[in-house]
Amino acid sequence: MFTAVLWDLGGVIFSSPFDAFARYERTHRLPSGFLRSVNAIDADRNAWARLERSELTADDFDDAFAAETRALGHEVAGRDVLTLLAGHLRPAMVRALDIIKAAGYAQACLTNNVADAAVGPAAIPDVMTRFDVVVESAKVGVRKPEPRFYEIACGLLGVEPPACVYLDDLGVNLKPARAMGMTTIKVDDPKPALAELGALLELDL
Repeated sequence: MFTAVLWDLGGVIFSSPFDAFARYERTHRLPSGFLRSVNAIDADRNAWARLERSELTADDFDDAFAAETRALGHEVAGRDVLTLLAGHLRPAMVRALDIIKAAGYAQACLTNNVADAAVGPAAIPDVMTRFDVVVESAKVGVRKPEPRFYEIACGLLGVEPPACVYLDDLGVNLKPARAMGMTTIKVDDPKPALAELGALLELDL
């Protein structure tokens, strides 16, 4: 039934940057969830969205994000937020990537990222070799949850959406994939997510 597995990067293969956001908020006495709430306002056109499509440089983002947060009562420099993006690698996910690859499934990484090697796939080349295709918002100019992003991934893999399982930690990113016909798995705790994926693929992950 399935021939391909599509993976989000941050929050799935790596720990979520939201954990770092929460620590930053506590340290700087910001309201809990403040940084995520900024990114939810005008989600397709805010500073974060434009950065991930490479419509803004890092310097532009620094100013634009500061302006957005200032308008909400707590100014935060955009460059501060960029330092929070790198999470830690989840070994269980890397093992799963290897098992799935050995079983003959195609694999793709679908990541909303920024044009900065310090936080993008270029910084983690060993992990990225597990994927047949890597789709980066900063390179293709569209981002999740835009349907075109998923269409690009399927086109590069040469598969139809119903043949794909897609894993992401954000429901908003899973919704369009599911509407296209993909089977989706929301990743909160990696262990149950891998159990669900293993059952679908008939593999011991």
